[in-house]
Amino acid sequence: MIIDLAGKTAFVTGSTRGIGLAIAKALYGAGAKVGVVGRDVERARSVAASLGDRAAGVACDVAKADQVDAAVAAAEAVLGPIDILVNNAGLTRDNILLRLTDADWDTVLDANLKGAFHTIRSTIKGMMKRRSGRIINIGSIVGLTGNKGQANYAASKAGLIGLTKSVAKEYASRNILVNCIAPGFIETEMTDALPTEARATLLEEIALGRLGRPEDVAGTVLFLASDLAAYITGQVLVVDGGMVI
Repeated sequence: MIIDLAGKTAFVTGSTRGIGLAIAKALYGAGAKVGVVGRDVERARSVAASLGDRAAGVACDVAKADQVDAAVAAAEAVLGPIDILVNNAGLTRDNILLRLTDADWDTVLDANLKGAFHTIRSTIKGMMKRRSGRIINIGSIVGLTGNKGQANYAASKAGLIGLTKSVAKEYASRNILVNCIAPGFIETEMTDALPTEARATLLEEIALGRLGRPEDVAGTVLFLASDLAAYITGQVLVVDGGMVI
């Protein structure tokens, strides 16, 4: 079955680079209209222009509720009502617990967890009225396993799993499906900076023997956004190459 999302509108946060960009490209390639969302408006518009005339670039800091509401309204004014929400925006402020500052904690939780709350709250009323919607939260394997030096990041991603399950239960009766993807180590700017020795050690822990590609996550988003996943909600799909089995 070919995935066809023609007539659907997607809103993808953090989609100007990395995993988010791969997701935006995949959804656009499947026929969806795509709202490209990032904090840099010029970059968001540039990415949208590179995709084509079914894309629009909007800017917001997802930690700011008023900016999210404005970005959702701007995207819908151009592309139509949002059918697919992908919460991909996120950041890290890594350090061991004793060296984490309140600002490190709040910055990560505000972007990674509160940001998803803001976008869901801003889009779900329209989904309820149409009795249809897909919400896909991009978590992380460390939300399931924890990770040294990432207490704030792991907490935000574990919280995203709880948010996913709660919203799935609340809105299943309106045919709004809510799921979470937990990627393992994916080839991004962050993993590019890994020392050779650390990279080799990491690869030994992954059953498939390679880091994931952004497209591996994007393909899972396509599946969850499509009719192929019409009976899946409240779940966490691990995309980690067999790192955690």
